[in-house]
Amino acid sequence: MELSQETIVELLTTLKIRFEKHMNRHEGLEWDKVQAKLDGNNEKLWSLNEMERTGGEPDVVGLDENTGEYIFYDCSAESPKGRRSICYDREALESRKKHKPENSAMDMVVEMGIEMLTEDEYRELQKLGNFDLKTSSWVQTPANVRKLGGALFCDRRYDTVFVYHNGADSYYGARGFRGSLRV
Repeated sequence: MELSQETIVELLTTLKIRFEKHMNRHEGLEWDKVQAKLDGNNEKLWSLNEMERTGGEPDVVGLDENTGEYIFYDCSAESPKGRRSICYDREALESRKKHKPENSAMDMVVEMGIEMLTEDEYRELQKLGNFDLKTSSWVQTPANVRKLGGALFCDRRYDTVFVYHNGADSYYGARGFRGSLRV
């Protein structure tokens, strides 16, 4: 979980450029204050780098006034490429007898040190732009749905955000997941 100084500088440059390009996602926020929270926070920088490395294009989408934390979401146009073709969680992965995917969304979330977006967070993201017009993204699934073998995913079609269900063990080349990170 250690990043080289060169990687940190490259990541911060990328994040700053994205922040400045998409000011509509974080009106009223200042990059210098975001960077001040990131400086020296190796664990969060590592997680942001993982979001970036897997194609998430993380960007600041808000500030939690209660905690003072900046909130990053994956803002790639489509579900991150490096996180597709995965089932929902470890239980679903282990239940597959044939053609197992390489990983599960919930395992990747833990490995990356981030959270999977909830349905509400996904809907908030969609207010900032048009995301997942060709792909879909797993979202946190209520325990009662997961207990019955299902999982939820979302996408945007016909200028509308849809929530669907599927077997948690399913996986598709166009379905991944979006994450969030608080700094």
